[in-house]
Amino acid sequence: MPPSPHRAAPGPWRQAAGALARNIPAMVALGVLALMALASLLAPLYAHDVAHTDPFASNVAGTIMLDGREVDIMQPNDNPLHIGLRPIGPPWRAADLLGADSQGRDVAARLLYGGRNSLLIAAGAAALCLLLAGVAGIAAGFLGGVVDTLLSRLMDIMWAVPVYLFAISLSIVMVSQSVRLGPFVLHADSLLIPVFIIALVYVPYAARPIRGRVLALRQAEFVTAARGLGVPVWRIMLRDILPNLATTLVMLGPLVMALALLAESALSFLSLGVQAPQASWGTIIQDGEGLIYTRPMVAIAPGLAIVIVVLALNILGDGLRDALDVRDSGRRAS
Repeated sequence: MPPSPHRAAPGPWRQAAGALARNIPAMVALGVLALMALASLLAPLYAHDVAHTDPFASNVAGTIMLDGREVDIMQPNDNPLHIGLRPIGPPWRAADLLGADSQGRDVAARLLYGGRNSLLIAAGAAALCLLLAGVAGIAAGFLGGVVDTLLSRLMDIMWAVPVYLFAISLSIVMVSQSVRLGPFVLHADSLLIPVFIIALVYVPYAARPIRGRVLALRQAEFVTAARGLGVPVWRIMLRDILPNLATTLVMLGPLVMALALLAESALSFLSLGVQAPQASWGTIIQDGEGLIYTRPMVAIAPGLAIVIVVLALNILGDGLRDALDVRDSGRRAS
């Protein structure tokens, strides 16, 4: 029905929000992401008030109460000679939900704490990546000429290097020693180091579609009119180009975050991301590597969490693309 003459028609962002709200898979994915983030934020509450444990301290000599009796966290192996110890398996109760790892630490508590770091690094890396890619894409697409050539060739060089090889090389250099940026010092265990590394690695993947969008906007009538009126270049980029890139940046956000989460997990699994005593989903998978045949839940739980979050981010990204797509907006308006 046509809009009421007494009420203004909804703007494009409100139309996009309405379209996204009607997209059931996207809303389910958004709910899953919110639930995962909330559970990670409640990690201290679970560790201190439910599990009553320190997830970062070794507890190989500890015990838990199971079925009314005290049980050692580290149990004898099932081999004929009962040589060696293995952690207790998941009792599937609130206090010790997923059992313990090879150091007797509560896996569920570490999973929640690891989720905080993994999600924080992925979100921070995605935001920084889009910021750097936005600057590079706007400069290359709008200024053109030598600036476009230099930035495009630099992006091509970064694109040619395999993502994880590039990330591993940067991590080895930055994690092995502290990084000094003027008066600021980033220590090897700082979470800002993997954020910067992952953001830098994925800049070419986000800069190319941004540059393509800017090339199209540069030919738009409102930009041509602003140039004809003598508006400064920086003002055109900030007032005319950047607002029209908002939909592209929003659509790229979940997808870049999914890539950043996978990269962070891979680097942490190789001990090049989050450093001890902190935890992430990648470091927990590394802890469970040696227990894959006896206590597989140590590695399966964080792996499953990564799969759920990445799948939810991809579904949400598809939903945002459908809601913000210009052609779909035109069809909805008609």
